Amino acid sequence: MTAIALDRVTISIGNRRILSDVTLTIEDGEFIGMLGPNGAGKTTLMRAILGLVPVTTGTIRVLGAPVGRGNRAVGYMPQTRTSIGGFRLSGRDFVVSAANGHRWGIPWPAKADYREADRALELVGARELAMRPLAETSGGERQRLLLAQALLGSPKLLLLDEPLISLDPHHQADVIELVRRLQKDIGIAVLFSAHELNPLLGTIDRVLYLGNGQAALGPVDEVITSPVLSRLYGSAIEVIRLNGRIFVMSDQYELERGEHLHEQGHAHGHDHA
Repeated sequence: MTAIALDRVTISIGNRRILSDVTLTIEDGEFIGMLGPNGAGKTTLMRAILGLVPVTTGTIRVLGAPVGRGNRAVGYMPQTRTSIGGFRLSGRDFVVSAANGHRWGIPWPAKADYREADRALELVGARELAMRPLAETSGGERQRLLLAQALLGSPKLLLLDEPLISLDPHHQADVIELVRRLQKDIGIAVLFSAHELNPLLGTIDRVLYLGNGQAALGPVDEVITSPVLSRLYGSAIEVIRLNGRIFVMSDQYELERGEHLHEQGHAHGHDHA
């Protein structure tokens, strides 16, 4: 089964065109890294796949069906800018708060919700976080809890929007390794948005690069090239490969590194719908 299929999709937000006549297919069980400059449409595309942003023209199909809101077969881990450490909840309560799409209040979580939360915590190796207050968890541990939330309902497609932001390289590697293990063990397709390609090298099956309203999907060696990225950035781009790493350069300026630093400092926002 195809996980995601875009057929001549155009998405506009107000007077701004985010994607223009994009056609692509992501197969079931694939691990796709999604990259692109700020404002390229990474978050907007994920929200369109969730049915939260309408397409202007074209169609999106998810797991063989037309896109629609509230699809429990799709797990979503949004960007999180504010700290969740101040919440007066245990890790288990935080995960179960996402059951059935509601937060604390009415209806109160049922026993089945807690069983599902325990299953998700086990999947991400966070059983020891179940009773620990959120205020006592690290950034990497909180990412595991957020990932557990996304796994509620046993989805077949996982959308992860910038899960590596604010993590050091060690914790980034832990998150990527965990997602790869889950993708293989439970046979789930993953669309993983990131600012930097290098942490994902050797893990992703293919890369989806967005830019200038266009998209390029394929193996890293075919997409991450000077001609392709120059088209997507709309300016001359040089791709340098050195010691197993890839550097995307413009006038001797490393684009991906610079954008990541801006994000850490909150100098630039993302393409929110």
